[in-house]
Amino acid sequence: MKATVSLIKADVGGYPGHSSVHPALLETARKKLENAKKQKLLIDFHVLAAGDDLQLLMSHSKGENSSEIHSLAWDTFKAATEVAKELKLYGAGQDLLSDAFSGNIRGMGPGIAELEFTERKAEPLVAFMMDKTEPGAFNLPMYRIFADPFNTAGLVIDPSLHSGFRFEVWDIMEHRRVFMNAPEETYDMLALIGAKSRYVIKRVFPKEGQKLPSNEPVAVVSTEKLYQIAGEYVGKDDPVAIVRAQSGLPALGEVLEPFALPYLVSGWMRGSHNGPLMPVSFRDARCTRFDGPPRCVAAGFQLSNGRLIGPVDLFDDPAYDETRRKAQEIAEYMRRHGPFEPHRLPLEDMEYTTLPKVMEKLKSRFEKVE
Repeated sequence: MKATVSLIKADVGGYPGHSSVHPALLETARKKLENAKKQKLLIDFHVLAAGDDLQLLMSHSKGENSSEIHSLAWDTFKAATEVAKELKLYGAGQDLLSDAFSGNIRGMGPGIAELEFTERKAEPLVAFMMDKTEPGAFNLPMYRIFADPFNTAGLVIDPSLHSGFRFEVWDIMEHRRVFMNAPEETYDMLALIGAKSRYVIKRVFPKEGQKLPSNEPVAVVSTEKLYQIAGEYVGKDDPVAIVRAQSGLPALGEVLEPFALPYLVSGWMRGSHNGPLMPVSFRDARCTRFDGPPRCVAAGFQLSNGRLIGPVDLFDDPAYDETRRKAQEIAEYMRRHGPFEPHRLPLEDMEYTTLPKVMEKLKSRFEKVE
């Protein structure tokens, strides 16, 4: 059977500040999606949270970019926003950048990751949710999962993975894309995706001749950038991703392994600082220290005729304790830099923050130096 899994998120109000989602918002979303399930619009759903982002994970048979599914998500976020306003939560509705829904939620603020695929005999998948960072934060793990033999042993020893994967890379500044094959074009691809604030891995596909259909993606990342939509800083993008695993794909442990390194990402306080990405359990997905450090949660599921069996809190594991300890050490080191780079982002990445207003105020006071 062909199924679609849609993960759509939005910050519709933080509690308190930017740290977490109030239980009343989660309950409002559950009621909306439960009603949609009763009406057969959804096969299944789960309402989750990561930091201050409300996460809607939905399975259905409507395909990607369905106006019905996107309208449901939009209406759910609007209903949660009304509750957030009543509770005077911080930044109520900040990711909803328009009042006029036109059939597709893309470009309106929320982040979207959707996969339509033929369900296998056993279909494990992981929903990754990040807070206080940008879409490019998924570049490193996606590369390591699907292209790095030091991470994914199956690329070497499993014949069904040995030929590699095809990557869809987006230039999110110029709104264009390119498809690249690994391992053949690995170095060219790294030249792009290493610049994670501009070039972002959007989807990963099997190659022709592999066990899985080459036109059905096996991983997808949300690539919306709020500052490009709003024209100014309104909160970091807080990306989400869906990754399928096993049986012709990287094993679950290979999908999770990249997160054992607390690598540096952009975001953190006011979306303007570099810091370590910390893999945490659901209960620890509250961003408090300097509104961070950036967090990632992983919800594991088995898909069964469209039903989402789970979730398993995959980072709720002592195997990641050392990663979290190291992330705290890196956070401490980076914080000691205060307003200096490389803790604060370089000027070109500060263009959509309040910094330009400071520069405008000082412009007349600059003098030419001979």
